[in-house]
Amino acid sequence: MWVPHLSEHNQPVYLAIVDALGKDIARGQLRRGDRLPTLRELATALDITPGTVSRAYTEASRRGLTHGEVGRGTYVLGEGAPEAELPVAIPGSGQSGVLRSGVLDLSIIKPQSTFQEPWLRSAFAELSQGDDLGPALDYVPDGGHPLHRQAAAAWLSQWIPDAEWQQVVLTSGAQHGLMVAISALTRHQDLVLCESLCYPGIISVVHGTGRRLAGVPMDEYGIIPQALRDICKRERPAMLVCVATCQNPTTAIMPNARRAEIAAIAREFDFLILDDDIYGFLATDDDIRPLSTFAPERSIYLTSLSKSVLPALRIGYLYSPARLLPRLTAMVRSTVWMPSPLTAHIASHVLNTGLHAEIIARHRAEAAARQAIARDVFQRWELIGQPFSYHAWLKLPAPWGSDEFATLARANGVLVMSANQFEAGGSDDVSAVRIVLMSPTNQSELRFALTKLVSLLETNDPKLFY
Repeated sequence: MWVPHLSEHNQPVYLAIVDALGKDIARGQLRRGDRLPTLRELATALDITPGTVSRAYTEASRRGLTHGEVGRGTYVLGEGAPEAELPVAIPGSGQSGVLRSGVLDLSIIKPQSTFQEPWLRSAFAELSQGDDLGPALDYVPDGGHPLHRQAAAAWLSQWIPDAEWQQVVLTSGAQHGLMVAISALTRHQDLVLCESLCYPGIISVVHGTGRRLAGVPMDEYGIIPQALRDICKRERPAMLVCVATCQNPTTAIMPNARRAEIAAIAREFDFLILDDDIYGFLATDDDIRPLSTFAPERSIYLTSLSKSVLPALRIGYLYSPARLLPRLTAMVRSTVWMPSPLTAHIASHVLNTGLHAEIIARHRAEAAARQAIARDVFQRWELIGQPFSYHAWLKLPAPWGSDEFATLARANGVLVMSANQFEAGGSDDVSAVRIVLMSPTNQSELRFALTKLVSLLETNDPKLFY
């Protein structure tokens, strides 16, 4: 069985697997037609989750290195084989075609970008005519320039009352913020907890930094407090990473009462909370409070502008208790020295002028319209979403499996993510896929893509396509 050598790779595990695969193909150790290990075989061999292997195989397929066949496995194609060679099952035709360039990508959570360019042009024009570009042009103090931290604190105050700018740390996006907090505030082999189904970036950071990861069982409202308590009785976690609003991938929104329970457990068992509130602006209830506000003395709040305003604004914000600030700022300095002051200046302008409020309102309205389309298309199926969330969680009926359906969807020109790619442990096998609704250029394109997925579900027999 092929097992990649990963010790020399300093990057997320799934990318290390893909790079090792490419090198072994180039060296001739793997040849076209060779069958790769199953998800569980390779996960067991590398002591990682099947979801990480699934993500690696998906990326390898995207690069043209492999091809997956439902019921048969994943096979080597060779170096950079063009996607046009991959067979595609055409629903109802009984024939195979080829994968065209117009793939409908419903796999990456992001805001709808088609209407953002005029706003960005306006922001650039205003900045170019201003007389205060100094903070964008030079090195900045630890944590970020005070003007940029002040703009962030003013924005965060809608969720964190009386937010102090001195407790804000700028990062190069939320993913960097996640890595900074975990690296700075936990130690090698510490136990980090998260939802049993979680954002793959959490999995890659925890494994990549040499920490141990365990998933906490969930229900429709997110982490189950009693399940968290049971784990804490057996082990001593150092940190809980939690996405409590529009959870990725399940879209769950945790009620305040449960957030308070989790905060109380954190105090009882003395662990930190990393409150990843990147989708907090999509909450349906204005009374929902960030998880971190229930235990502020041991919580780090994390958000960014990438989802709420523009993906290109790679600026993240950590809000931390004062006692943890030196460790966080030192880790930022060790990893990127400082986030781009120019990007931070543009982000601060967007916040200070109120432009972000316009953009967020537009994103929420667009997300609501697309959720309505999804509910209409999937009337007969179990689709879970929130009124303003960017994505939805589709529970698959028997006999569909998660990887099986995601592979077949891709073969038919629609990219979705299998539930296996989100597995952090702590849950039973789930047959589901995550569908991102905001990626297609327009609502008609979205409806077309969702209708293709429904056509696959309605066959009720995956073997018909192969």
